[in-house]
Amino acid sequence: MIDPIPVGLDVVLLSRLQFALTIAFHYIFPPLSIGLGALLVCMEGACHVTGDKDWERLARFWTRIFAVNFAMGVATGIVMEFQFGTNWSTYSRFVGDVFGSALAAEGIFAFFLESGFLAVLVFGWDRVSPRLHLLATVLVALGATFSAVWIIVANSWQQTPAGYALVSHHGVLRAEITDFWAVVFNPSSLQRLTHTLLGAYLVGGAFVASVSAWHVLMGRHVELMRKALGLSVLFAAAAALALPLSGDLQARVVARTQPAKLAAFEGLYRTTQRAPLSLAGLPDDSRQETRFNIAVPGLLSLLVHHRLGAAVTGLDAFAPADRPPVALSYFLYHGMIGAGLALAGLFVLAAWRLRQGRLHQDRLILWGLVGSVVAASAAGQLGWGAAEVGRQPWIVYGLLRTADAVSRSVPASHMLASMSLFAVVYLLLGAVWLRVLDSKIRRGPDESDEPREGGWLGAAAELADPAGRSFTEPRPEG
Repeated sequence: MIDPIPVGLDVVLLSRLQFALTIAFHYIFPPLSIGLGALLVCMEGACHVTGDKDWERLARFWTRIFAVNFAMGVATGIVMEFQFGTNWSTYSRFVGDVFGSALAAEGIFAFFLESGFLAVLVFGWDRVSPRLHLLATVLVALGATFSAVWIIVANSWQQTPAGYALVSHHGVLRAEITDFWAVVFNPSSLQRLTHTLLGAYLVGGAFVASVSAWHVLMGRHVELMRKALGLSVLFAAAAALALPLSGDLQARVVARTQPAKLAAFEGLYRTTQRAPLSLAGLPDDSRQETRFNIAVPGLLSLLVHHRLGAAVTGLDAFAPADRPPVALSYFLYHGMIGAGLALAGLFVLAAWRLRQGRLHQDRLILWGLVGSVVAASAAGQLGWGAAEVGRQPWIVYGLLRTADAVSRSVPASHMLASMSLFAVVYLLLGAVWLRVLDSKIRRGPDESDEPREGGWLGAAAELADPAGRSFTEPRPEG
């Protein structure tokens, strides 16, 4: 039977597009959860240290928003993982032993921890002691971070496989773990984890700064939001300044372990001594050069090898079939760097104005902060895309090609139909999420965020008797 699919669309391309759609939508939420979780710890910790109840009001407000993002992250993550079995069965058989261990570790050490204490975080205000609530907040934040650890371990293993042996079962080759800790600490995992977590902290800081700046501009909850604005600006500025340093470390690992990817990132078609660092250009495969290239001579060699005269491997060292898509890799990578540098400049400037005590009066910077969360999230998406596109044509670098990893029993027509359905569902789900988020943000902190009189014991008494009478008041008979 002939599959009724337009020329040029095959199962591999459609499978990749569907996974790109689902992971791009899912990846909106984990960085928000990680960054916002860390800031919740800061806010609630500040309340315990200073006794300032404004920090508790802010923590209560942001906890509600955290819960919405957490729910969205769980829902979209489950869908993404199902695709391993439905669309990428060959890949799943090949990496099942490795990925199964990492995903099981995520479930046991991260997801159960995060979800187990989430109820205390969200509903435990005034029902448990302040110390226990702070502990729950810390554990939820740690759970979100641990989740990232195991996902990055699994993904990094695809980039730089280690601690495995290739074993044939009934004629089917698969990778099996020989050294679990070599898998965990594969050559790129620590650098990628550091860069990913810093990116999440930038997204979380930008999110809080965006909402806080908007409230200040609108003249709502000004004194309260100025505190959140100051904390988030300093938090995001620290992350934005640390990101180029972690990115440099990761780029040197890429140069050593995936030289074709680095060459694509820089549009470097020929192995070159004193290799230039490309700032902007237009990679042209037909001419095997980057046209209109604006570059700094020797800087790439200096950054990668710490020597101006060192040679950097170009794309000419690899067969055309083993090269990643150069133009797409180049633009994704440079888009990430451009957005990251712009955000670093914005948050450093905002931190400087904060130190002067004039940030809340600078409307231009405040409006820039309102839009910063979009740029921060886009930078994360671009960076993730660059890492995955730059690995092509390998789904497991050097071991399994993407074209050989798809499910052979799924026709292209089914892939196109399911991808279209996913696009519609995610569009509706995204609209609902934005509507709920917008409602909670516009509402802002309200009376329900005020700490109750008598602390958590007073709250317990009120729960025991909703009429509000204390335990010592006489109650009517009958």
